[in-house]
Amino acid sequence: MTSVASPAAQLPAISHADEMCAPGFIQIPSHLEGFVHMGKPKESVRTKEFGTSARRCSRPVQILTVPGRLAAREAPSCPCCGKAMEGNGQVPIALRHLPLGMERARVEVLRPRWACRECGTSSIEDVPFRAPGQRITLPLLTFVCDLLALGQTLKAVSLMAGLNRNVVKKIDRARLSALYTEGEGSRLKLRKPKRQAHYLGADEFKLHNARRWATVIIDLKTGHVLWLAYTKRKQVVYDFCDFVGSEWMLYVEAIACDMNADFERAFLKRHPHLDIVYEYFHLIKNFNEKVICKVRKDKQARLKEEGDSEAARSLKRSTYILKSCADTSKRKERDARAGKVVSRGSALFGKQEVLQKGGARKRCEDLISQNELPFACDIAGEMLSRAYAYRQEKHMRDAMERIVEVCRGTKDRHFEWFARLVESHMDGIVAHARHHISSGKVEGTNQMIKTLRRAG
Repeated sequence: MTSVASPAAQLPAISHADEMCAPGFIQIPSHLEGFVHMGKPKESVRTKEFGTSARRCSRPVQILTVPGRLAAREAPSCPCCGKAMEGNGQVPIALRHLPLGMERARVEVLRPRWACRECGTSSIEDVPFRAPGQRITLPLLTFVCDLLALGQTLKAVSLMAGLNRNVVKKIDRARLSALYTEGEGSRLKLRKPKRQAHYLGADEFKLHNARRWATVIIDLKTGHVLWLAYTKRKQVVYDFCDFVGSEWMLYVEAIACDMNADFERAFLKRHPHLDIVYEYFHLIKNFNEKVICKVRKDKQARLKEEGDSEAARSLKRSTYILKSCADTSKRKERDARAGKVVSRGSALFGKQEVLQKGGARKRCEDLISQNELPFACDIAGEMLSRAYAYRQEKHMRDAMERIVEVCRGTKDRHFEWFARLVESHMDGIVAHARHHISSGKVEGTNQMIKTLRRAG
């Protein structure tokens, strides 16, 4: 029987019942096959870093070192001449083991060294419970992999397991490669969907280098990632369609995506029955960034040229006020009257408590009453919000056509650009009334992928 010894107060893990253990030690199995405990465990203290590069935090950590050896076995045969080898001393090796609470554990193992008198070949016996490529035990490797599978960060796992962050990162990379790659290199393992999806979501996101992109396609009902590939070209869509097959794609009804024309053309070229849906988020994002922001800047620059510095100053810091819809402004006003806390204070860091400020809707009304284009922005924004609430295609199409008329009536180049955008994507926008799906899960998946990459 094998075990690891530790003081009773720490409730450790010890090897077989051994008269050499000091009184007061508790013995429980170590689950290290072939390990024989020898002598009294040694305790030491080392200073470990638990903080970050910005906030240093060093603490003393107790380390329990358990000496032992490998279980005796018959002498092996020489791999060269086949003669029986003889013992030629022992070579020690230290392996990290499962932590005992906040105490780190190590096992020092004496490995027999064998030598052949005939041909001079020598070898050292392998440790059966050593993790491949690491100086840790197999139980500790399993412990680390289980923590990583639960979604723990590399830093959290390194602190719990008592390992260097780079060691944990190497273990995580090997774990993910075994799960999701095949063959040589990093080619992803292709797994066909187990269930039929009726609604898909497709989107692209930037990698660490801004010139490199990746595309993800998910099942909007379950959120499962169906396809992940480099680049945002149409070939990614073609590869996905070839992978799942025409019969599987036949039952897909619609695909939610942003206004990437390549995705639309690629899906419709292979499967014309699909409906491409452009949902509210991407359309209002284009309206906020390409219309409201630029209209405000142009108006402010024009007022400065005319010498009306007071009116130009009133438009400063008004971007988010003009972007907010009426419901959001009303909710913030209610929170301000109720004294809602939006940021808690901290006496330790000298941070003051911040309450919700009011008056945003009043300022928005003052701005749109004094400026014609911000007034048009407010009208078009409210019309967009109402249009996406319709469930009949005819009503939604009529509402979007009225928005186009309002935009063209302003004679402003930014509004006219938005009108052309709506007209060129009218069918995909109106398809939202029939399917009423959103690409929110795709955006969430993109953020999750980016967070995992940053944490790794």
